Amino acid sequence: MKGIVLAGGSGTRLHPATSVISKQILPVYNKPMIYYPLSVLMLSGIREIQIISTPQHIELFTSLLGDGSSLGITLDYAVQKEPKGIAEAFLVGSDHIGDDPCALILGDNIFHGPGLYALLRRSIARLDGCVLFGYPVKDPERYGVAEVDAEGRLTGLTEKPSAPRSGLAVTGLYFYDNEVVDIAKNIRPSPRGELEITDVNRVYLEQGRAHLVDLGRGFAWLDTGTHDSLLKASQYVQVLEERQGVWIAGLEEIAFRMGFIDADACHRLGLGLSHTDYGTYLMEIAGRAAP
Repeated sequence: MKGIVLAGGSGTRLHPATSVISKQILPVYNKPMIYYPLSVLMLSGIREIQIISTPQHIELFTSLLGDGSSLGITLDYAVQKEPKGIAEAFLVGSDHIGDDPCALILGDNIFHGPGLYALLRRSIARLDGCVLFGYPVKDPERYGVAEVDAEGRLTGLTEKPSAPRSGLAVTGLYFYDNEVVDIAKNIRPSPRGELEITDVNRVYLEQGRAHLVDLGRGFAWLDTGTHDSLLKASQYVQVLEERQGVWIAGLEEIAFRMGFIDADACHRLGLGLSHTDYGTYLMEIAGRAAP
């Protein structure tokens, strides 16, 4: 499976903080925002990942992340010239996807919770069409909304409804088979000229091949698109890391835990950050794993 992080947009809701920088570069507590969605793809076992951003911001990501080789993954980059909807990512990234299934995650979404790794891997193993991830919210009119029947089966999808029929928002993480590229090519743009991800998902729903995983209790889904939500996300990460003594979305640690790099490589990455608490943390976990 190939992965895509969509890190485009102008971040107008975060102005002036994002007047000259991509919002996905802003810190969420102690690491850049893009580390969080990238960590989700890595936890899914995906090692070939494309980051899509704007022409003015793409070099920020290449400077920050490079080619991914130090993490045992392959990163490449593509430009979305102007925001034309989430589903345009499949057209921009069609060469990257090739003949493989694809995972798409939005660059300002954070997912965290016990068992997330196992949940992601199960969802990929069962992939037949598309897998969406739902989360209960109190303001569903701001999101794409999923409707489910009494048995929990997905029955409907509506984009930002004025009168939502459920409180289950569709999050910014999606798994698809390879047909998603052709489906995205054939959907009609919205009146605003955008390719809506909900329209792609409806095609799978009409085919009976759209499946919903309800994250529900025990998981956190945070959208960091406003100043308040960005602050709350930072506080969430700070509290958990300080209480539990572990790091959330530490890409180097995840690469090591997933077997993408070995203990020696993990130690070297920690040594390069030895002036930080995180560098010490990496060297410690590498040392515990050493024979």
